[in-house]
Amino acid sequence: MIVLDTSGIVALANRADPNHADAVAALKSRPESLVVPSVILAEAAYVLTRRAGEPAFVRFLDAILAGQMLWHDGERELRRVRELILRYANLPLGFADAAVIAAAETSRSHVLTFDRRHFEIVAREGTIQLLP
Repeated sequence: MIVLDTSGIVALANRADPNHADAVAALKSRPESLVVPSVILAEAAYVLTRRAGEPAFVRFLDAILAGQMLWHDGERELRRVRELILRYANLPLGFADAAVIAAAETSRSHVLTFDRRHFEIVAREGTIQLLP
């Protein structure tokens, strides 16, 4: 499985995004299920709508509803999210990024992200792997 961060969602859904080709190529090389943590939906809605318009966000929602992406509620990982936020308070990691990391750890998945500043620090510990 591949857990999508907001930057990965935006890159996939917005053909004008500078990372679009890299995101598509990363997924073609790893034909796995895509996982969307529910807690990043508001952030993804805001960023994707702002950068690509509301129709792009609606298409993203349609992909989830059609089963092209798995909806992950993240309830089981809430304690881990809290641990990550406290552990990386100096970054600060933030709730959305911590939820993506926790989902990837639980499912032993990769994370598709183009927001490397926080994710690379956590990845160095070996609990997650980043794409591309």
